[in-house]
Amino acid sequence: MKIQGKMFVWLSAFLLVVAIVYGVWSKEPAGTTALFLAFGLSIMVGFYLGFTARRVDVGPQDNKEADVADDAGELGFFSPHSWQPLGLGLGGAVAFLSVAVGWWLMYFAAPLILLSIWGWVFEYYRGENRTQ
Repeated sequence: MKIQGKMFVWLSAFLLVVAIVYGVWSKEPAGTTALFLAFGLSIMVGFYLGFTARRVDVGPQDNKEADVADDAGELGFFSPHSWQPLGLGLGGAVAFLSVAVGWWLMYFAAPLILLSIWGWVFEYYRGENRTQ
């Protein structure tokens, strides 16, 4: 994590220089504000990664002699058969379509989004996959 923190701190330094130069030359407030916000977000992520790197063990990404296999292992549990992301995607598509076509489409999108989120959260609490 140490190298990622350094990368974000260097990125934030670059973004600060670009924001200042862009603001002076263009005198355009929206782009300058966006660049300063990108600087702020980058510095927050960089300091968080650097702060966390001091408190955890050295990972394979910080070892120059490490192989790719050193970082292998389980990354987490991902549901192999969930249909809920499809419903959430369709609901999101209809919700964004409502901005272009008409806000009345949101009446169809909101229940689909809410049902998909509810189903995704509770999909392992019912049926054959229920936890004991």
